[in-house]
Amino acid sequence: MLKILRFLLVGVLLAACSMAVESRLDLVRGNYMTTAAAHDDGDGNLDLLIGADKKFHDGDIAGADAMYEKFNQKNKDVTSGDFWREAANFAFGANANDYRPFMMDTLFVSYYQLWAAIADGRWNDARVIINQSYARQQDMSVAYKKLIESTRDEIEKHTEIADKIEQWTAYRDIMNPALMYLSGIYFLTAGDFGDAATYLERAHGMAPENDFVVDDLNLARAKQKPKNTVWVFIEDGFAPKLTEHRTSLPLLMPNGLSWVTIATSQPILLDGTTKIDGAEQIANVDAMFMTEYNEYHTNEVLRAFTSAAGRTALQTTMYNSNSDAAPLLGLLSLIYSEATTNAEVRTWATLPKTISVLRATNNGLIELRSHGNVVARVDLPRDGNYLVYVRLADGRQDIKPMKTK
Repeated sequence: MLKILRFLLVGVLLAACSMAVESRLDLVRGNYMTTAAAHDDGDGNLDLLIGADKKFHDGDIAGADAMYEKFNQKNKDVTSGDFWREAANFAFGANANDYRPFMMDTLFVSYYQLWAAIADGRWNDARVIINQSYARQQDMSVAYKKLIESTRDEIEKHTEIADKIEQWTAYRDIMNPALMYLSGIYFLTAGDFGDAATYLERAHGMAPENDFVVDDLNLARAKQKPKNTVWVFIEDGFAPKLTEHRTSLPLLMPNGLSWVTIATSQPILLDGTTKIDGAEQIANVDAMFMTEYNEYHTNEVLRAFTSAAGRTALQTTMYNSNSDAAPLLGLLSLIYSEATTNAEVRTWATLPKTISVLRATNNGLIELRSHGNVVARVDLPRDGNYLVYVRLADGRQDIKPMKTK
């Protein structure tokens, strides 16, 4: 009995309340580019992602790149399964493990590492990042297709899930069109027209309505370098957050009434974006997130029911044990079940809601306007091509002009 008591108590101690996790991430969004540095010192996946993002906005490009690279080394294969991870999820709840990144998270790491390389003028590193990121995207596309195939039968049994997947299919796979476009501009301004055309064609395939991509693709095909051109990439808002939804059902035991709880995550699309006049969307991160989330959600629901069945069996066994301590064991098993029943609500909270791009002639001053009102100004030297990274969120701005090669 002592071993059982220890197990139940360890489970309660290891379990993390999803509401506490949600509150922590809400605090990060609410204090974005200010106190989000609270994540800097951790080496968990989520700490690395949010901490690196904060360093990037603070201008510590090298520090951000180092944290992103540490994340890469920890997550060389985000598509594989992990038996022990699943076992820990079952025994101690979803939050007992380190955050498991979405596939799209790793692609955004490549996206920000490419920005960091351009900002530092590390042109060879930029080329390596582009090549590695595309190879990773190809691997993920294969894994994503297998994920769809593995859940297809279950999806057909749940029409409400099928309807959401139909609504939120952003692209044919989880590739990042903003990364493709930025890569294409890198090659175009370097005069590498063959690679430029390849990447711009990929970007055009994922963002067919973006006229700026078409303009640059036409230049690549004509083997012409752009002159005195500025590309402004504008990140705005925040990607969806996840919240926990709990359903508790009464369970009649021989020694009393108990209950069993099922916990699953639910996405919430966040408001608060600033539409920049003349800018065209290159990536709908909401749609990218939901496309991947819906595939995982099918498995999450199935695991939640399986986990609930296991916890029900545990409570039944404890209440029916031939021991004077049966009521105590039953009560502890109930506390354990409730504490370790939680949904995975962690996400890379600081990812944007949308990424848009504004392509303009370099006349020394770029004004970003929303409904005619000036939101931000970017002063540039009058000659040459420039990339400008802009992050708008929480009433703050991060503007980084970068000279192209």
